[in-house]
Amino acid sequence: MALEQYRDTMLGCTRCSYCKWIPLAQIKSWRFAKGCPSIEYYGFHTYSGGGRLTAALSILEGRTGYTDEARDLFYQCQQCGSCDVTCKLCLFNMDVAGTLREVRADLVEHGQELPQHLPAMASLRQQNNMLGAPSAERGQWSEGLGLKDLRTETAEVAFFAGCRCSYDEGLRNVARTAVSVLQHGGVDLGILSDAEVCCGSRAYSLGYPQEFDRLARINTEALTKAGVKTLVTPCADCYWAFKRLYPEKAGATFEVLHVVEFIDRLLQQGKLVFTKSVPMTVTYHDPCHLGRQGEPYVPWNGITTKAFGNITKHVPPKPRYNGALGVYEAPRRILNAIPGLKLIEMERIREYAWCCGAGAGVREAFPDFSSWTAAERITEATSTGAEALVTACPWCERNFIDAVAGDGQKMKVYDLVELVQHAI
Repeated sequence: MALEQYRDTMLGCTRCSYCKWIPLAQIKSWRFAKGCPSIEYYGFHTYSGGGRLTAALSILEGRTGYTDEARDLFYQCQQCGSCDVTCKLCLFNMDVAGTLREVRADLVEHGQELPQHLPAMASLRQQNNMLGAPSAERGQWSEGLGLKDLRTETAEVAFFAGCRCSYDEGLRNVARTAVSVLQHGGVDLGILSDAEVCCGSRAYSLGYPQEFDRLARINTEALTKAGVKTLVTPCADCYWAFKRLYPEKAGATFEVLHVVEFIDRLLQQGKLVFTKSVPMTVTYHDPCHLGRQGEPYVPWNGITTKAFGNITKHVPPKPRYNGALGVYEAPRRILNAIPGLKLIEMERIREYAWCCGAGAGVREAFPDFSSWTAAERITEATSTGAEALVTACPWCERNFIDAVAGDGQKMKVYDLVELVQHAI
């Protein structure tokens, strides 16, 4: 979609600054009142959602051009979606997140790629992952688990580990644990092994939609050929890609579940039962792409008109995507069902959660900003009195683990499936 098609969003900004904060009704203290990591870290209006909309309009209308500073401005953003959610509290037709992604695509189209991202993109084109690992090693995490090979067999349920769980040796156990838990619940799983390629979500967020299209086509064709009816993943980024992007852009029709949704389903069906106590006090971090950006894709084939020649009107109304329908209840039901475990919530939760800092290439290009963002969340988690921070995304886990190690803090970091395994 051309940048011009987001002009109404750029013009629609009223400079209210809602994009900088969580909603007033949700604020519990001044310390954890901010919603956007970028404006809080860089401390200048241009780094907010509204500030970037103004900059994008200036570029669109030719009043300013792309410079290194302008390029960095649009990449110093985790695309966590907080600004998009809070903007929609009063301006229903705004699409801040879509605009910021489209600016990146426009940057790449005009040769303004961020140098720090080029090695990851080269790896993606050569090895079908952004972590610089050989594609032939993608399925090694699953050795000994007895999974069906969907390259030669068929299965109704496919487990999609994703790049981080496949190649990060410190997090491979998350995928293995998730599979073990699902198998304990009687689920017959298959994997694509080294035929699996990156879901493409990060390429899409970095401004490379054509690369996303290539990867989405490969995965969709392979999964469809294998007769897959349901895809389950432990990665929030992969979940967002398959849930939101694949139906629209690759025509995917299979059911998409995050592993916490599948575990919650098994618990409600009585196929999983918690028998062991896990005496621990924890707090839960909502991953951005599982929470506020984890809403399902809703097709829209309407028309856009102008009311009174000025006010944008979509007929029928466009899907709002305000974050309220993300995956929030399933992880909390699971944690509350574990014997001996106590869940204490942070101040910023659900669609108003603070980002982990790893998203949209910030971890790779601006590591100090990424680490600061993670440290802010760890500080918030520590303030609850919890001894452990639990989440459901390997990218969040990696950023939190590294931030804890770097700051010498004592906060433990767990994937939710690890606690489930302890309880069964």
